[in-house]
Amino acid sequence: MTKLRIAFMGTPDFALVALKQLVAAGHDVVCVYSQPPRPAGRGQKETPTPVHAWAQEQGIEVRTPVSLKSDEQKQAFADLDLDVAVVAAYGLILPKAILDAPKYGCLNIHASLLPRWRGAAPIQRAILAGDDKTGVTIMQMDVGLDTGDMLLVGDIPITSETYANALHDDLADLGGKLIVEALEKLPLGGLRATKQPEDGVTYAAKLEKSEAKLDFTDDAAALERKIRAFTPWPGAYFEFGKERIKVQAAIVTDQSGPAGTILDDNLTIACGNGALRPTRIQRPGKAVMDTDAVLRGYDKLAKGVVLQG
Repeated sequence: MTKLRIAFMGTPDFALVALKQLVAAGHDVVCVYSQPPRPAGRGQKETPTPVHAWAQEQGIEVRTPVSLKSDEQKQAFADLDLDVAVVAAYGLILPKAILDAPKYGCLNIHASLLPRWRGAAPIQRAILAGDDKTGVTIMQMDVGLDTGDMLLVGDIPITSETYANALHDDLADLGGKLIVEALEKLPLGGLRATKQPEDGVTYAAKLEKSEAKLDFTDDAAALERKIRAFTPWPGAYFEFGKERIKVQAAIVTDQSGPAGTILDDNLTIACGNGALRPTRIQRPGKAVMDTDAVLRGYDKLAKGVVLQG
């Protein structure tokens, strides 16, 4: 293996998996770029990102600029004299001068099968849309939004049991393995760049909290996908009186009735098409529990009640 001089640019846990694998593979990670520390937790204490915290523990230089557009930032990056930069869920746009500075440019770890689901939330959007698979694309970055040439691709199936949190972890692990493989091949000329097809482009918009409310006029199958896609964040929910009840798991049934109506004693809720039966729910201030356990001590979610949303 050729030991490469690398800058790593990433922020959340998804990116940290790849950073750890690059270090374990023996590459020289000379600098890490991450989003600046931000207030977090009940005390709103300034907290470094997962990538920042781990890199600091390893004695790797960490930089947290709010922008890379200034001449000063561009020069500081160029002065690193890099073979390659690896980017994963970083959160800043890279100017052309940054993209062009390393010998082999900048490689991105993107959690989708490009060109499908370019953008901010590809993992969740793939589940929401009912895709039967997703994956990771290692991409040669250009100035567009996830538009660069594809270098390596790996896929993972999406099933009726796939939740966003577990898929996130599987894709992070796959991304780490693929970027290590890509960097092994890179100096040997073993990577073939393939242009993204013009057909099949979709955009994965950032998740908004407002999307998490379950609208029972929708199809039950679409709502069940939303529950899996929005676990753990922002958490799908419905409203009952003044309570916001989160739903962490559900099954679809073929029962029918006016949308939003509870059809039986198992909290089966009629939808626009079919019905949704939540199997794990969480009342405000309570732990997540099996629905039948909640109903034994809470009889207000009864047959005939019409729910909001």
